[in-house]
Amino acid sequence: MGEHVRRRLIGACLAVATLIVAYWVAWFAHRSLVASSSSALYVGFEQAFPLADGLIVVFVLLGARALHRRSSSAVLLLLLGAGAGFYLGAMDVLFDLEHAIWSRGANGLVELAINIVTFAASLFFSTWVWRHRRELDPPEGEGHPVGQ
Repeated sequence: MGEHVRRRLIGACLAVATLIVAYWVAWFAHRSLVASSSSALYVGFEQAFPLADGLIVVFVLLGARALHRRSSSAVLLLLLGAGAGFYLGAMDVLFDLEHAIWSRGANGLVELAINIVTFAASLFFSTWVWRHRRELDPPEGEGHPVGQ
């Protein structure tokens, strides 16, 4: 794997972490920017996500660090982050469909965009890491030592 590819993937990790943090800053500081509803049901549902989204941030940041260090743990960390993204995305989409969230004007479209980006990022990371897993975690004796 070329160094430029590694740097671009690290950049993608940092971008995902930044987007998630920015969403929660907006949610807690200026909720009207991102909330598609003010109902107690919707707010309660959304308030259940910060910890899980925080885990995704931890996984992608640790994954970026592992990529930077050329550690084989990048495979595990990025796949954990992608899997968490798929799970949270599925929960969010089902809620949005059941409560017609996407049809609620501009903020409904923001919610739809968040759902699309969540699945796209999860699909990107999972497929990219899986395709390059041998480069990221070569068998012992090939490439870098395992766990370095």
